[in-house]
Amino acid sequence: MELITSLPRPEYPRPQWMRDSWINLNGSWQFEIDHGKSGKQRGYQQPDHDLSGTITVPFCPESKLSGVEYKDFMAAVWYKREFTVPELWMNGRVLLHFGAVDYDTEVWVNGTSVGTHRGGYSSFSFDVTTHVVAGTNVVTVYAEDDVRSGGQPRGKQSERFYSHGCDYTRTTGIWQTVWLEQVPEAYLSDMKLVADPGNACVHLEVKTVGNVSGAKLTASAFYDGKPVGDAQALIQGPSVQLTVPLSETHLWEAGHGRLYDLKLTLSKQDQASDTVDSYFGLRTVRLDGMAFRINEKSVFQRLVLDQGFYPDGIYTAPSDEDLRKDIEISLGLGFNGARLHEKMFEPRFLYWADRLGYLVWGEHANWGLDITTTESLSRFLPEWMEGMERDFNHPALIGWCPFNETWDRDGAKQNNEVLRIVYEMTKRMDPTRPVIDTSGNFHVVTDIFDLHDYDQNPETFRTRYEAMKSGGEVYNTFPDRQTYGGQPYFISEYGGIWWNPDQKDDKAWGYGDRPASEEAFITRYEGLTSTLLDHPMMFGFCYTQLYDVEQEVNGLYTYDRRPKFDPEVIRRINSRKAAIED
Repeated sequence: MELITSLPRPEYPRPQWMRDSWINLNGSWQFEIDHGKSGKQRGYQQPDHDLSGTITVPFCPESKLSGVEYKDFMAAVWYKREFTVPELWMNGRVLLHFGAVDYDTEVWVNGTSVGTHRGGYSSFSFDVTTHVVAGTNVVTVYAEDDVRSGGQPRGKQSERFYSHGCDYTRTTGIWQTVWLEQVPEAYLSDMKLVADPGNACVHLEVKTVGNVSGAKLTASAFYDGKPVGDAQALIQGPSVQLTVPLSETHLWEAGHGRLYDLKLTLSKQDQASDTVDSYFGLRTVRLDGMAFRINEKSVFQRLVLDQGFYPDGIYTAPSDEDLRKDIEISLGLGFNGARLHEKMFEPRFLYWADRLGYLVWGEHANWGLDITTTESLSRFLPEWMEGMERDFNHPALIGWCPFNETWDRDGAKQNNEVLRIVYEMTKRMDPTRPVIDTSGNFHVVTDIFDLHDYDQNPETFRTRYEAMKSGGEVYNTFPDRQTYGGQPYFISEYGGIWWNPDQKDDKAWGYGDRPASEEAFITRYEGLTSTLLDHPMMFGFCYTQLYDVEQEVNGLYTYDRRPKFDPEVIRRINSRKAAIED
């Protein structure tokens, strides 16, 4: 693939909170690797100091699309570029936004530090109004990253020089869109929305910044362009609540992303108004015995593991269309959703999940973080909360899973209080969705008891879950470390069938023994999947995985998104009615 020369990723990066006055800062930036982390002492933050190389933002320096393609460890990296602030923007406030930068970040504007951020996956922004001038300005970004430290979530980024097993090429520095935005002196800063289809309304909590005393908030809802509801509220502080009644009820559900448009306007006499465009979906989720109900209907979750990696962009999709394509590939295989695995996916992916009616579970990239002591909470919880706040309003997101496979580290066991505290905080921030404390192991307190089971033999796979059907013993992979307490139950990783007939090297990796033929693969896939579909106590499954990633070759598609099998065959197996479904 050729290096992208036009503006990469030009679309608005935050679809649920859109304004007209914005400038995309993606494209060519100055760039330099700082192995000794000595750039500050050498004055790299000064606006007149040029960096030695260039990079295409928002692609990480490890990626081909960045134009750098440096694969070794980088202790720190620097970015710099000029940007222009329109004269009219000086009448309000100027915000500088970052979709994600991995990991510890400091930002300067015209040589003055405007703020820092810790976390490689959550979004952040700075008010740079007092630091910019009309016309030319300079922004400088510094990021430190150390996936080997045990002190930061790294997800599936390799701790070794080479990608290996189910760990892949690293991502350092900027990997999501950078943009500027102009807002009035008093403006809308955030919104939390709870759908209430039973009462034909949505409940909003809207946050504001600036002198908003006496201002009015207007919320207007539309469906297919038709006005279907509005409400107003007087603002007397930094937060205001209101309910928007709806004259038409259209439910968001799996396979049908029925979305309402929402327009919010803050208006105050003698001040410029602020208008934000958003959207929402009407749906409810709840656990009921062993069933997972969406809009009060038992829906079997046919999930697939999505790692969120791309051959040329690593963590960053080359285009918005690539994000949509991955969901369409999954739907074409008969899946109705995904575990977004060991990574906080970008808002544009969640936007397409919302539009296409695609169920997703939100997960943090906890691998690499040492959680054997409570000190890890300071490195995990703030970023997790930022991600939850950012993604709360997406109807496609039906559950939270902060941790995945919390293995012991260097002989030390996980600190159970870390999982307990994160679970309780997650429930406090969002009582509307179920929470899995740690997918697979080792459960401490959880709404759902899920297991990972990579048994490749359909017969033994089926046998171990038989007793559960008649009230007998429930299979538990780690009975000495976790206790089943009667929660809803599903297998959230299975399969992982190794299939790479065209790969000639010996670096390939997958689970268990490789099938001898394509026919043998399909037979195994159907046997494993049918066990879960036919089980009356299972509310879903999650197959590993949608596509290959580098040396991991257990995908149903190749890494460059070519089908390995006839998609219709997989779709036929997945789409059969499940025992627990209404």
